[in-house]
Formats: sequence, C-alpha cells, structure tokens
Amino acid sequence: MKETTVTRLPLQAVLFDMDGTLVDTERLWWEAVEHVAGRALTEADEADVLGRPVEYTAAWLAAATGARADALADELHREFADRVRAGIVPRPGALDLLDALAREGVPTALVTASPRAVADTVLAALGGASRFAVSVTADDTEHTKPAPDPYLAACRALGVDPSGCVAVEDTETGVASAEAAGCTVLAVPSLAPIEAVPGRTVEASLEGITPSALRSLLPYRLRVMTWNLWYGGTKVHDHRAKQLKVIAETDADVVGLQETYGTAAEELAGALGWYHHRAGENLGVISRYPITARFGDPDVGFYGAAGVRVRVHEGAEVDVWTVHLDYKEYGPYVTDGDPTAHEGVRLAQLRDALGRVDDRVPVVLVGDFNSPSHLDRPGVDWPVTKAAEEAGLRDSYREAHPDPVAHPGHTWSPIHPVREDGSGRPEPQDRIDFVLHRGLGVLDSETYVSGRPRPWPHVEDNDWPSDHAAVITTFSLGNRAASV
Repeated sequence: MKETTVTRLPLQAVLFDMDGTLVDTERLWWEAVEHVAGRALTEADEADVLGRPVEYTAAWLAAATGARADALADELHREFADRVRAGIVPRPGALDLLDALAREGVPTALVTASPRAVADTVLAALGGASRFAVSVTADDTEHTKPAPDPYLAACRALGVDPSGCVAVEDTETGVASAEAAGCTVLAVPSLAPIEAVPGRTVEASLEGITPSALRSLLPYRLRVMTWNLWYGGTKVHDHRAKQLKVIAETDADVVGLQETYGTAAEELAGALGWYHHRAGENLGVISRYPITARFGDPDVGFYGAAGVRVRVHEGAEVDVWTVHLDYKEYGPYVTDGDPTAHEGVRLAQLRDALGRVDDRVPVVLVGDFNSPSHLDRPGVDWPVTKAAEEAGLRDSYREAHPDPVAHPGHTWSPIHPVREDGSGRPEPQDRIDFVLHRGLGVLDSETYVSGRPRPWPHVEDNDWPSDHAAVITTFSLGNRAASV
C-alpha cells in the first residue's frame, strides 16, 4: 500500500484568554474579590470567581452579603484595576509564543471575560493592542464565558473557522466557552486544575510551546464520499479511468460504493494503492487509510449494508458503512396519495444496518437510500432518513447547507431529466444519496458531478460515469488528550 500522510486541519488562528493565561492576573482578581468579600476565599468559591465576568461575581457576592450588586461591581473593578496597574507579570512562555506566532504570520485574538477598560490596561502593559488582530471583551458580546459567544465573535472578526483554531485557556469556565464554540483547547491551569479529555490538552505552562506544537493539537481531516457506480460504471466508455479521475479530483479519503458489480472496489483500490472491502457483488468500501475490521454479511445481496473500521491515525478510528436500499415502489413517483406508503422495505433494510452500528466509535453511514429526506420536503415525513436521525445519525449535507431551497443537493439524477418509461414526464429530482454521521465535526459537504453529462441514453462518452451525483463531506476527527 502507498505511504499515507495523515492530514490535519490547518492552523487558522490562536485565541488567547487574558487573565491567568497571558498574564498572572487570576491571583490579583482572587485578592480583589477577597478584599471586597471581607474574607478569605476557599476552593468552594472557585466556580463563582475564576473565569467569571465582574457582574457575575458581584451578583454572587450580593446574594451572600445583601449589598447592592452594582456597588459591588464598581468596587471589584476598582480593586482589580488598582492591582493590575501596580504591576502585572506575563505568565511563563506567553510572550515568546505570541512572538513566534507573529513571526509565522498566524493571526491571534484576545478573548477575555474582563471589561474593555481592564483589557486595555493589560494590553498596554504587554506592548499594546497591536499584538492581537482582534480583541473581544465582556463588553462586546451579549453573553460572555462560559457561553461560546466571545470565541465565536473572535472567529467571525478574524474570518476563520473555529475548527481550525486553538484556544488557550486557564479555567474550566473559559475551556467550556472555547469548546462550545468548536475550538481545540490548550489549557494551562493557573489556580484550579483542569482535566485533560479528547480534544483538550493540559500543560503546566506555555514555556516551550511552539506554533508547531499547536498545529499538532488540531483534529484530523477526513473526506468521505458516497457513490453509486451505476452497473459498476459499465454504461460509460473508459469507466474505470474516469472513476479514478473523480476520486483524485475530489481528494476523497474513504469512498462508500454501491453497484460495484463485483470487482470495482478491488480494481479501484489496487490502482490507487488503497485498502478495500468487498461485500457481495454490489457493495464495497475503499480507503487510503488502513482497514482494521470488516462488518456485516460478506455475501450480502444486491441491497443491504457493509462496514469497515478505518484507522486514520493511532488513537483515531472511525467506522464507515455503505448502504444500498431497494429502489422499487419509489416514493417520489406517487402523485396521488401518500408518497411514503411503500417505504416499509427500505425502512427495514436501514434498520437492519443501524442495528449493526457500533455506538462506541465515531461512525459515518453513507449510501443510496432510494428515498428522499424528511429534511428536504415540508409536509412529507420520509421515514427512512427519519429513522436514521432517531438513531442519532446526522445528515452532514444538511448540517453544512441547512436551507433545502437554496441548496437542494439533488443527487438523482444528473442524466435523467425525464422518466425512462417513455411518457416524457419529468423525472423527480431529489436528494437520495446521503453521508450521515455520529461523533464527528462537519466542515463542509458538497454534491459532485464532473463535466456536463449528456442525458440518457446518450451517455457512452460522458465524463461522469454514473446516473447519481456523488456526495463528499469533509469531517474533523478529534484527537485523544495529548501532550505537546
């Protein structure tokens, strides 16, 4: 097999918390709260003090003391600002990391629950606001940490996707905010410990942390395609070469195949230097990453399901299932009565596949369902996709494109504008091929058809060797908790 390089998402930006992360102000804030509270704080007070905006802590103190919250907030502002002006100390490694990111042209943002006045004081002590392309404070969003709003606002201002960002935080409150926004988190606890979990790395300090180390924390990219090959592609001249060209053009990592007509999975994988799984005469999966397990009936019939486990990287595995459901009694052909009345066979086939799916690992289930989606047609509750949703699977194309009017995503059919029965009636155009998932992040999803296919029956010289459009989704596959 070919040597495979695992692709991570590119580092688009690094988003820094301020208090306790860049500068050692958490202790100053702790001291200010103790002064206003008139008592020593304990570990039990951490959740109401660390990482919280001034107004939150003021309200907490007001409930305990009976004093007015606004007066307490003013006093907290004064006490904290006085301590900041008296001298703040950058946390170890913080300025070195900022300088290294600047040298490599990686955008940075300051994202803090402190008010603008305090943030500006700290920024001035760090050498000015020019260290950051963007700064977001408690004054800039309706909801501050632990809500995701501050990090989402910073990403919007930078024009980046949260999935390509590393957030550097020192409190559970800040970590919750960054993770809710979809960022990868590097936690450097200041006063209270933070647990390392998948997608979150915990280090004692920023000393020795480099831009390369931050890049190593980002999720892996996984592009999964579903493709009905249509009689294995044999209706089109040079079909195998054209299929290989499509896979190369789409940069797919894993392809779930239907209508393989026997040898397509083996031949495509062999030409690509990939791994493959063949199930029966009409289902297959090919993967640039190693296949470590195979699921389902190896002699499945024309319709059914087959699955594999793909090891993208050590500690990062995903199950991929390919499904082909019966085409007979096709619902969109029903013009009088309930178009979902004959979905029972397809529903049973899908439920059989769903019953085989392992709940313990991320999963992608792709295929030709021969049934539209309940997310696409108002008033028609198509039961097959509904059953998948009820089983916890999400429709990646609709996650990326929620509006079915603006983005219909039709996959049936690029070569059938009219029915094949000779009536001249229009062929219903629908989205019947899906990339569903559980446990992954969706970065993008698209339908794909190459060239300008001529309609049936004049298809022999088409560049596109199928009667279905393909669907390709780019996923983010998170890391285990790691050390940099």
